[in-house]
Amino acid sequence: MSDLLATLQDPEVLQALSAAPDTHKMAFAKRAKWLTEAHNHQVLPHGDWWSIWVLLAGRGAGKTRTAAEQIWWWAWEFPGTRWLVSAPTSADVRATCFEGDSGLLAVIPKILIADYNKQMHELKLVNGSLIKGIPASEPERFRGPQFHGGWADELAAWDYLQEAWDQIMFGMRLKVDETWKTRLICTTTPRPKDLIVELVGREGDDVHLTTASTYANINNLSDNFRKQIMQYEGTKLGQQEIYAEILDPEEGGIVKRDWFKLWPAEKPLPKLEFILQSYDCAFTEKAQNDPTACISFGVFKPQDGGMSVLVMDAWQDRLQYPDMKDKVLDEYEVVYGEGKDARRVDLVLVEEKASGISLIQDLQRAHVFVRAYNPGRADKVQRLSIVANIIRAGRVWIPESSSRKGFVRDWAEGMVSQICSFPETTHDDYCDAMSQALRYL
Repeated sequence: MSDLLATLQDPEVLQALSAAPDTHKMAFAKRAKWLTEAHNHQVLPHGDWWSIWVLLAGRGAGKTRTAAEQIWWWAWEFPGTRWLVSAPTSADVRATCFEGDSGLLAVIPKILIADYNKQMHELKLVNGSLIKGIPASEPERFRGPQFHGGWADELAAWDYLQEAWDQIMFGMRLKVDETWKTRLICTTTPRPKDLIVELVGREGDDVHLTTASTYANINNLSDNFRKQIMQYEGTKLGQQEIYAEILDPEEGGIVKRDWFKLWPAEKPLPKLEFILQSYDCAFTEKAQNDPTACISFGVFKPQDGGMSVLVMDAWQDRLQYPDMKDKVLDEYEVVYGEGKDARRVDLVLVEEKASGISLIQDLQRAHVFVRAYNPGRADKVQRLSIVANIIRAGRVWIPESSSRKGFVRDWAEGMVSQICSFPETTHDDYCDAMSQALRYL
């Protein structure tokens, strides 16, 4: 960016610019003004190795202004190009990204704007470039359109984060010339979502990560706001919203990891009184299924307490219905334990929703002992909260790893991580499978 400022101070450039159209003069003047005012964290990263710029910053750190200034400049610098702008909802796209105090309409010189259609979320520049807004709440709308680059605002707040992200990636495919690499700016206050953690982990590969706290832009914020944020100093919320730190999702979980009891690796399995397989099935009407999750529980009576359960197996997979039905039938034939204590599955529990309805009917026809589960009006948070005390009381056991003492077995780690991170998780299939089984038992 300093290179551009130096170029604008070159006498020959200034002479050529003086003869340029008013639109060019205004564009360069506006760009130069921004580059002299921008904080370090608001300056586009150097180099051409990256394709995604992730700006994790606290509230009021200037994320929106940063992305808006860069997107319009790219659109102006490369005539006739197309640029995506996305935010959590349609209202966010319009009210924040386009019409907000730091949005596109506020930072683009009016002389450069040919048309703005607020209904279509489309802003056209006089050089033929188009900036198109699409809400992340409607992932299917990303199918078809293609872009030279874009801006994803408040990425961590998207409801259909992975679905929308996947479709956006397919649309980032246009090039300006043979050297062009599509560029995507992601601005967000961080939350411990899977995709955010993944992008941070890709830093130095195809991702450039920039972080900034609210205080980096504090002089441009109101006195009232400064006073308000002070009350969150020293809190977990303050770490996330002010200092843009990604918190451990398990810290805010309903269930804590140390509530689960470890069944020692060297200890023989207990005598199982009852085997229950609990399923949370995917919605088949989606273009890409959510995972179907299964947890197998063995009910046993320990010597020092009431009836408990040992998690015998846990898996999740993206399965279309015919494959899912075959998988469930295969799992039903599994025998747990050895010798005289070996036991087959006594009951399959399936939530009565979506593909689960068809599965229940087909299992009944196959003479499988199956029961439909209806959670009633309780939402997912309430369901897990209802059974949390059962786990806290030490009545849910998980096998210990044979190679890492004090840790669960590898196949159980994904289940434990998801349950302990809920509700800050992308998927909640294991949570539903666990909560419905414990409520039923």
